[in-house]
Amino acid sequence: MSTTSLTPRVLVTPAAEALIDLLRDEHGPLMFHQSGGCCDGSSPMCFAAGEFKVGSNDVWLGCIHGCDFFMSASQFEYWKHTQLTVDVTKGRGASFSLEIPHGVRFLIRSRMFTQEEEANLEPVFDGEEYPNSVS
Repeated sequence: MSTTSLTPRVLVTPAAEALIDLLRDEHGPLMFHQSGGCCDGSSPMCFAAGEFKVGSNDVWLGCIHGCDFFMSASQFEYWKHTQLTVDVTKGRGASFSLEIPHGVRFLIRSRMFTQEEEANLEPVFDGEEYPNSVS
């Protein structure tokens, strides 16, 4: 029997985890969404859980530090072959994300999956059908 675990599609850095903890203390449970639209749409945006309505045009990629992470389906088509890592950097983005008042912003670092990783990826779910593991 294989003990190989599935390859996660989205990860989080320790710096981003610390910011998530701070934001969770301020706002309660959180969620992330990354679209392909305006207002830093290619950056991950952090919202209070349930404040951003997800649906069939969104894809659930997994959880990072206890937060569901969604991406628009059209954006996922471009990024589906990459592992995403949520990080944080100084500077304000042009979004409505919860971290903006702190003078920082979340960002994505990415790398291509290896063939072995791609053959063993965690599943994704439609935004209306995701396993609701955190929310």
